[in-house]
Amino acid sequence: MTDERATTPLLQVKNLGLRYRSGTGSVTILNDVSFELGRGEILGVIGESGAGKSTLGNAVLGLLAPEFVQVAGTIELGGRLIGTKEDGKGAIRGRKISAVFQDHTASLDPLMSVGAQLEETILAAGSSVSRRKARARAVELLTRVGIPDPQRRYGHYPHQFSGGQRQRVVIAIALAGSPDIIIADEPTSALDATVQKQILTLLRSLVDETGVSILLVTHDMGVVSQITDRVLVMRKGHVVEQDRTAIVLDRPKNEYTRSLLAAVPRLRTSTTATAEDTKKDRSIATPDKPDRTILLAAAGVSKSFSRQDVLWSFGRTNAKFALRDVSIELTRGSIVGIVGESGSGKTTIGRIIAGLETASAGRVTIGATEFDVARSGHRTGLLGRVQMIFQDPAVSLNPRMTIGETLRESIRFGAGLQSDDEAGEAAAMMDRLGLPRTLLNRYPHQLSGGQKQRVCIARALLARPDIIVADEPTSALDVSVQADIIRLLKESIEARGMTMIFISHDLAVVQQLCSAVYIFRDGRIEDFGPSDFVFSQSQNPYTRALIDARPSRFTC
Repeated sequence: MTDERATTPLLQVKNLGLRYRSGTGSVTILNDVSFELGRGEILGVIGESGAGKSTLGNAVLGLLAPEFVQVAGTIELGGRLIGTKEDGKGAIRGRKISAVFQDHTASLDPLMSVGAQLEETILAAGSSVSRRKARARAVELLTRVGIPDPQRRYGHYPHQFSGGQRQRVVIAIALAGSPDIIIADEPTSALDATVQKQILTLLRSLVDETGVSILLVTHDMGVVSQITDRVLVMRKGHVVEQDRTAIVLDRPKNEYTRSLLAAVPRLRTSTTATAEDTKKDRSIATPDKPDRTILLAAAGVSKSFSRQDVLWSFGRTNAKFALRDVSIELTRGSIVGIVGESGSGKTTIGRIIAGLETASAGRVTIGATEFDVARSGHRTGLLGRVQMIFQDPAVSLNPRMTIGETLRESIRFGAGLQSDDEAGEAAAMMDRLGLPRTLLNRYPHQLSGGQKQRVCIARALLARPDIIVADEPTSALDVSVQADIIRLLKESIEARGMTMIFISHDLAVVQQLCSAVYIFRDGRIEDFGPSDFVFSQSQNPYTRALIDARPSRFTC
């Protein structure tokens, strides 16, 4: 970043104050927030869930709901005063400022192909661009963000992409208008380590080459350490610290900042695990759960998708495999991790085990009952035997039900408690997850991404299942809350005798929580073993590539 860029503020926020008003009163969301964003600079905004990070980004974009009231301060873009609400900002948003939101699913139109959505954005940003050039630019953007076979995937719809791939498409759309500023709200939270590294490298190169500025809202300290120039630390709507990244990470002045850094899980790459550990029973229970009874076994599971070739006249059909002959076992009371790149089949095997998808071949056995996974889980009785914590909390919560109604429904389904007991159970779980009880009367859209994810975890635990499939359950959580959730999951497994499949791209979290790990690649099991051994001594090239992609600052 040049000195000229560093000394020329593109965005200035001065003493910004916001309050949220509802029928029961008002609450301060942002209080006296001030910062500058220079040209060609990446400013990281960090803090726990509910600190006001996303609200700050939406204020700059002018996307605040009517309930938010600006009570103090100003926002200036290139010397021009702008408001925190719409106020005619259509000419600014998309051309001057674009966004990558945390909820990638809600950012994409399910009825339009991703190529059409990219084209639409490009044409809206430049009226002189022909449709042919817009298509070429769209394919180029898909290539730049790492979508494989972009010419073919151009015509695919959002549901045909994995979670990580959808996030990359959203990033491509944000780049389509060549904006001055990108507000990136958790842009890599759904991406595995290797793809995350590619995206971060891409964002850094775009900043250095084009001078675009990025306001990066994130809870991932690894992301902050890799690409940001400066860091803004927020807590409860206040700025508690801001400085150059190296200073904040190496010599934090505020106690809260120090506590955040201390909570970051470190990947241990040097342990006492030996090769003999891999010869033991591969379905490893937790240390204080010696029960070796196989509770869940998936054997020879394959999943293929048929697609009609582009040459319709020849009637040729190709098959794409999401899973190929996958077999896993879990003992009662164990937590087993599944790791792999986006599109490797992690979520697919989880959904098949939960009865949410069918398979082309294979079988799933829970206890003494074998299920035909080629048939609907609803018809075979598999659906409901396994609870799932989904990767995208916004989509998995009913927008018409309050949080309290959602949790009470789960209690009725799994625990069979009477109505007098439901409120107490729900409130106690909110306390355990660090959520204020006042949220029980709110709807999902009134919660932050991290709060919604904790509600999804509460819903799964309150149903008291034998097995939980957790698909990226901590991806939307800040590091301090993440540590509490990991502890809660461990305690719940022990206290209730549950078994868990933990799907994640965060290797350190998997190592901390899981006794064993499966490494998935292209629908197959690439590597497997005790977590400590796999992450410290495995010589599998793919496993080593995943480990090497993690920021060295948080590896020990």
